[in-house]
Amino acid sequence: MKDIQENQAAKEKSVIRETDGQARILAKELVRTARFGALAAIEPGTSYPLASRVAVATDLDGTPIILTSTLSGHTSAILANPACSLLVGEPGKGDPLAHPRISLFCKARRIERETEEHARVRRRYLSRHPKAELYADFGDFSFFALTLERASLNGGFGKAFELVREDLLAPVSDVHAWAAMETGAVGHMNEDHVDAIKLYAEVLVKAGEANWRMACLDPEGLDLAAGDKVARLWFKEQLADPGLLRETLVALALQARNQD
Repeated sequence: MKDIQENQAAKEKSVIRETDGQARILAKELVRTARFGALAAIEPGTSYPLASRVAVATDLDGTPIILTSTLSGHTSAILANPACSLLVGEPGKGDPLAHPRISLFCKARRIERETEEHARVRRRYLSRHPKAELYADFGDFSFFALTLERASLNGGFGKAFELVREDLLAPVSDVHAWAAMETGAVGHMNEDHVDAIKLYAEVLVKAGEANWRMACLDPEGLDLAAGDKVARLWFKEQLADPGLLRETLVALALQARNQD
C-alpha cells in the first residue's frame, strides 16, 4: 500500500514542470493584462465556496487590485476570511482548456482611504477601468489588494507550474518615487507622444491597430489599453531606478521606428 501511495505521489509530482523564466513571464503577463477574473472566497455562514466575477488591475509590483461594494457577497466573504483565490486568463478560439490561465492564492487586504497607497491604486485601477470613476469614491466601495501567497499556472495542455510570490512580483525599491514618476510620465506620454505609444503597441507588441493609450508603468514594463484591449510591453531589463525610464521609452520608440 505504501509503495502504491509513493508511486502515485511521484506521478502527480511529475506533472508539474520546473519553473523557468518563460513560465514566470507568462504568469506575470496573465496577471498584468487581466481585465477581470473569477474571485473565489468562503461564504460566511455556509462555508461554501463563493465564486464571482471582479474587474482587476495591478499595483506597481504586480499585486492584483480589485474594487468591491459592501453590497456584494464576495466583499463580506473576504472581510470575514481574507483567504481567497483569483483565476485569470481569457480563453480564445477552440478548446477553452487549451488556453493559459493562472490561479492566484491570496490574502485580501482592504486599502484605507486618504492614504498614499489608496491614491496610487485608485489611479492605476481607473487607468484600466475608466468607467469605474463613476462609483469608485462611493462610501460603500473599497479597494482591496490581493496579497499573493503562491500560484498555479496552467500554460495549456501538459504545461503545469507551481509558482511562489517571488516568481510573480517585481521588486520596487522606492514605491513613492515610482508612483510619482508614473503619474507624470503616463500623462505626458498620452498627451504628447501618442505616436510612440502607437508604435509600442502595433510594432513591438503586435497588438493590432487601435486607439492605444498608455495605462500604467512599472519597473518591468508598461501596460497599453484601447477600449477592451490590453497589451503588455516588457522592458529588456527590470529598471532599478525610475530615473532610467525616459531613456528606456526613447530607446523603445527608436527600436519600433527601425522595425516599422
